[in-house]
Amino acid sequence: MNNRASTTLLSTAAVLAATLIAAPAQASPAPTGVSIAAVQGAGFTSPLVGRSVSGVPGIVTTVRTTSPRGFWMQSAVPDRDRSTSDGIFVFTGSTAPTVTPGDAVTVAATVTEYRAVGSGETAANTANLSVTELTKPIVTVTSSGNPLPAPVTISPSSVPARFAPPVSGDVEQIARAIPARSAQEFLEAHEGERVSVPSPRIIAPSNSFGDIYITSKPQADRSIHGGAVLSSYNLPTGRIKVSALDGSKPVMNTGDRFAGPVVGPLDWSNFGGYVIDAPTLPAVVSSGLTPTVAAKASDAELSVATYNVENLAPGDSAGKYAALARGIVTNLSSPDVVAVEEVQDNSGAADDGTVAADATVARLTAAVSAAGGPRYDHRGIDPANDTDGGQPGGNIRTVFLFNPSRVSFVDRGAPSSSAATVAQRGPAGQVQLSVSPGRIAPADPAWTNSRKPLAGEFTFRGHTVFVVGNHFNSKGGDQSADGRFQPPARSSETQRTAQATVENAWVRSLQTIDPRAAIVVAGDLNDYQFSPAVRTLTGNGSGLTDLIATLPRAQQYTYVYSGVSQVLDHILVSRSLRPRARYEVVHLNAEFAGQTSDHDPQVVRVRP
Repeated sequence: MNNRASTTLLSTAAVLAATLIAAPAQASPAPTGVSIAAVQGAGFTSPLVGRSVSGVPGIVTTVRTTSPRGFWMQSAVPDRDRSTSDGIFVFTGSTAPTVTPGDAVTVAATVTEYRAVGSGETAANTANLSVTELTKPIVTVTSSGNPLPAPVTISPSSVPARFAPPVSGDVEQIARAIPARSAQEFLEAHEGERVSVPSPRIIAPSNSFGDIYITSKPQADRSIHGGAVLSSYNLPTGRIKVSALDGSKPVMNTGDRFAGPVVGPLDWSNFGGYVIDAPTLPAVVSSGLTPTVAAKASDAELSVATYNVENLAPGDSAGKYAALARGIVTNLSSPDVVAVEEVQDNSGAADDGTVAADATVARLTAAVSAAGGPRYDHRGIDPANDTDGGQPGGNIRTVFLFNPSRVSFVDRGAPSSSAATVAQRGPAGQVQLSVSPGRIAPADPAWTNSRKPLAGEFTFRGHTVFVVGNHFNSKGGDQSADGRFQPPARSSETQRTAQATVENAWVRSLQTIDPRAAIVVAGDLNDYQFSPAVRTLTGNGSGLTDLIATLPRAQQYTYVYSGVSQVLDHILVSRSLRPRARYEVVHLNAEFAGQTSDHDPQVVRVRP
C-alpha cells in the first residue's frame, strides 16, 4: 500500500484541525442585507472574510446533522454573475440546525474561510482549498415550504477540459474565477449551490469510508471498464467525489452507474477535491464487471509477471492468501516468473528487528500450490532493518517466484543486503551478473529509505534472461493535484528520477557487453508512463520499451486512486524481446470493491 497516486489524500486520523482565515479588524459598519453572491465573491475566497454580515437571505436547501453541523442555503433568485456562487454553508457548530429544506431564512453571521489542515501541515502549506462559510449564525425563518432553487445541471459539456487555471502558484489569489476556463474555476463558482449530475457512471470502487467518485463526462478519458484514465498531468475534469449525508455506503465497482441523478450542494472535501454532499443516493445499476484472465504462455514463451500484494504478512487472513493465489494461477495463468512487491517480514508490521520473510513467502507459495498452480521456488534478499521504507517494521521487499519446471535460476555469489550486482563477461564471453540474486547499486543515495531493485539471472530453454524486480519510492509528500497550488509540487519525482538514472546505467552496462541481452524490468515504479522517471529508465525508449505505453489509451492503468485510473506498475523489455512480446494488464483488483490488493498485476510473454 502506497501514498502514490496522482493526488495526495489525508487520512481520517490526519485531519486534526481547520484554520479560519481572518481579515484585518473591520473599520466599517457590518454589511446588512448582502446577498450570498456578495459574500462568496468572484474569486476563490470571500472579499468579506472576517467581517460580520446580517440579513443575508436564502432558501435552505440541505441540512447536515452530523459534524460539521449546519445547512446550505441558496438565493431564491441568482445574481447572473457566472463567477459568483449563489449558495453557501452555514456552520452551526455543536448545535444541530433547526431549519428544514424549503425554509426561507435571513442570517446574521461572521464570514469565514474554513480550511482543513492535516497532520504536519499548516494553513500556509496545506494544498486544501478553503470553503466560504457563515459561522456563529443567528438564523431567522421568514417562511417555510418554499420550492428549492433548481440544481445546476453538470452536463458532459459543462466543465472545461483544462483542470487548473493557467497560473503558477496559489489559485486562491485569482481575483475573478472564469468558469469556462478550468474545472477548478467552474466548481468554485458553484461552491455551496445545489448541483445535479444526471445518472452518472461510477469511476472507482467503493471503500469502507464511503468514498464515491463519478464522472459528468461519460465519454471523456474513459477506460475500457468505465473509469477515468490519467494520460497526462491534467486530471480528468469530469471526475467529482460524492458523499452520502445519510451515511449510506453502497457497494459498487468501476463502471457501475446510478439509476438517477446525484443531487446535492457542492462542497470541498477535507480529504481533497470538490464533493457533492447528496442527502440520498439513487439506486446503483451494476455493469457486471468481472476480472480479466491472461492468455497462457506457449511452451516456447517465457512469461514474467509483476504483482504488488499490498503489505503481505504471515498474519494476513487465509482469504487474502487464497485470493492472491487464485490471481496468480487463474488470472495470470501461472507465470514462469513473478516479481512480487510488498512482501513483509515474518513478524509483519511489528518493529522488532525481524528481517527474514521466508514464512511469508512459504505461505504464499503453499497457497499457489493449493490453488492448482506450480510449486514455485523463490529468491530474494532480506533488507537491513528499517532501511527500505514502507510500513514501519514491515521491511517490505521484492521477491522472485519462479516455476523450476519451466525456468532455472542462476545462483552466483553470496547475496546480501549490501551486495551489488554488475554486468561482467562470463567464461565464454557472454554477459552475466556478478551476483545473482543481487541488488542494483544498493549503497547509492538514490535508494535511501527505499526498496533496492532485485536483479536475477534466469535460464529458459538454453537462453539467459535478466529480470529486475522494482519498487521505487512512493509519492508521499507530493502536493495534492486537486489543491490550490498549481501546478502541484511533485517533490517525490526527484528521487524516482535518480533511481531510474541508476537503473538505466545498469541496463546499459549489460547492453554494452551484449546489445541483444534479454532483459525484463518489472514492478511498481510508483510513477506514470509519461513521467520523467519512466522516460529516464527507458532511455526515452532507446534501451527499454515500457509495454503499457504500447496499449490503447483506454487500457493504460494498473491502479485507481481518488477516482483516477492511472499507471504505477510497469513491465519494460529490451529491444531483443520487444518484437514478439505479448503483454497484458490483468484487471482483478483496482476496479473492484472486494479487492485483494490495491494494484492490478500484469504479465508479458516473450521469446528469448
